[in-house]
Amino acid sequence: MPRTVKARADVLPALAEVFREYGYEGASLSLIGQRTELGKGSLYNFFPGGKEEMANAVLDEIDAWFETRMFKPLRDEADAAQAIRAMLADTVTYFRSGQRVCLVGALALGDARDRFAERINVYFAAWRDALASALERSGLSPANAAPLAEDAVAMIQGGLVATRAMHDPALFERIIARLETRLLPTGA
Repeated sequence: MPRTVKARADVLPALAEVFREYGYEGASLSLIGQRTELGKGSLYNFFPGGKEEMANAVLDEIDAWFETRMFKPLRDEADAAQAIRAMLADTVTYFRSGQRVCLVGALALGDARDRFAERINVYFAAWRDALASALERSGLSPANAAPLAEDAVAMIQGGLVATRAMHDPALFERIIARLETRLLPTGA
């Protein structure tokens, strides 16, 4: 029996997990209905634009979380080293030690990449640029901060893939620990 949902936001966590698990292409409305416990009518009531609107709503949630928890502190926190440490800790928590797929990364690799290309690009560029800003405030030159930030984001994303492929949650935490030593000089 379909459940009662008070707000569209109540559905977003279940939608996110369906897209993470099955990708955009594999997330059928039938599967989405099963996971959200909503009928098609309720889904279309909340998301008149269908599956694409659902994915965009999930991406809005992800963007808001990353902007609040990671990007803004990386750009604005007076203590840049602390902002970088917090970003790394939040990365481990958010991605559940590598057990949670990066939905934005998954969309970048799937057939839906072109449909969400601008959003995907903005997400990764924002992460790279915010981290570069913190690295510059911690004393690196812009010429060194930008490529290091780019490497860090790539290392996180690659770590997520390797962790899942190798069924080794400790791998992601080891990668993040090594990344911390690259991003923060000793004693910072």
